Amino acid sequence: MRVLKSYLFWTYDRGSFHYDVMVTLILAFIFLSPRFINFGDKPAERLPAAGEVMVENGQGLSLIYQINAKSLDTKDSDQDLKASMLRVIEPISGGVSVDRYEAVKDTNGKLMAYRVWVRR
Repeated sequence: MRVLKSYLFWTYDRGSFHYDVMVTLILAFIFLSPRFINFGDKPAERLPAAGEVMVENGQGLSLIYQINAKSLDTKDSDQDLKASMLRVIEPISGGVSVDRYEAVKDTNGKLMAYRVWVRR
């Protein structure tokens, strides 16, 4: 019991056997616990901010753009949405045509962005 009390209140001198044991246990917990304990943390998905556009290489000459939904007029028809996408993309890449697009939604189903496949 006295040993546990000494460990709890950290009464051992630096360099002693018990001090080294405590430090080893702390380091083992820090480095080994993520392998065995699910802390539930996940990296946040990187979505473009309003007005920001991310570009990826597609297959062949195609490019894939990810455009924030706040940058587009999404309440209109399909043709108006494509025209809105082109207004954002063409200043970056010049004359392109939209092949297809898909909505990017968060885990709650809220529309966050659009992925747009274009070709020159």
